Amino acid sequence: MRYKSGTWLARRNEEQMTLASEASAEDELASWLRLQLTEGVGAQTARKLLGTFGLPKNIFDASISLMRGIVPERVAQALSTPLPDEQRDLISRSLAWANQAGNRILTLADADYPPSLLDISDPPLLLYVKGRLELLERPMLAVVGSRNATTQGMTNAEKFSHTLSEAGLTIVSGLALGIDTAAHQGALNAVLNGGSTVAVIGTGSDIVYPARNRNLAHRIAEEGCIVSEYPLGTPAISSNFPRRNRIISGLARGVLVVEAAAQSGSLITARMAADQGRDVFAIPGSIHSPLAKGCHQLIKQGAKLVESAQDILEELAFHPITARSELPSSELLNQVDEPTSELLQAMGFDPIHFDELIQRSSVDPGSLHTALLQLELEGKIERLPGELYRRLG
Repeated sequence: MRYKSGTWLARRNEEQMTLASEASAEDELASWLRLQLTEGVGAQTARKLLGTFGLPKNIFDASISLMRGIVPERVAQALSTPLPDEQRDLISRSLAWANQAGNRILTLADADYPPSLLDISDPPLLLYVKGRLELLERPMLAVVGSRNATTQGMTNAEKFSHTLSEAGLTIVSGLALGIDTAAHQGALNAVLNGGSTVAVIGTGSDIVYPARNRNLAHRIAEEGCIVSEYPLGTPAISSNFPRRNRIISGLARGVLVVEAAAQSGSLITARMAADQGRDVFAIPGSIHSPLAKGCHQLIKQGAKLVESAQDILEELAFHPITARSELPSSELLNQVDEPTSELLQAMGFDPIHFDELIQRSSVDPGSLHTALLQLELEGKIERLPGELYRRLG
């Protein structure tokens, strides 16, 4: 087919303009990546430079004498010196990664940058996003807690997250073992009903940590969203994880702490949330449980005690409200036969020693062992070290 010269020329010009626009956008992103990778330029220094010069390209076009008035000499020298080959290769790999389907690198100047993060005191310079970018625009609730969670804690995290996700809150957590894992799984199990989840990680977006969560991470990348502020290839460094917590709380309208010891990274997230003006919620536990100490501490400091997902939805005035009670209820007693029902009533909800349970229940040791094994297999109780048993919700 032959085209009129004018039509052909218009199409060629349009294609050239598109290519030029794409090249310009890639060059701009490369400047942001270079700024992030420049030695001595942290988030605070980067914001200072951006506040003075505007876009990163203007920073690298500025004279070293002008930069000396803004940053220390060594940083000014680094900004005026070409990056080493290794870092230039990393920029090329990052640009290629961003061009893959489902991947984006958002800058502070990007229209798609989450508005909620712009409200915090130290928003990330860049966000490496893998998965459903639109989830970053939705209302979120962070669910965090212990890596060494109890069975009850895992159940609570999964059920709360499932219900809250179905109600329309995207569940954000940190992809760690324990409570984080249960929270993500609960939200993913509600995907068919509109549920969703976001994982904020402390490594590069091309690394899965911990390795045990590889399958979970792949599923989140397909059905949810994975976010990192760290360059590709960044390994699991312990200092990165407390810092990533400000993103978890910053994205969310509130933070729910399910289980936490007295000294816990989850408490760091809760404190950051409070400093950012977010609501903090905590699930109470047994006074004898070390993993309830952190939650009780938060409640004493003003966190909102919650017993159901409904409590959170009402506090946030979030609609539609479809939550139901997620903690132990007397209705559970109707789901078991009479002997085990009486045994559950005798146990209460605090950990109880086998010998004390004999006294409370008046059951001989052999029969009690059999009944406890049945309840454990049914998922109604859990066995703890030291011949302790605890009823589950």
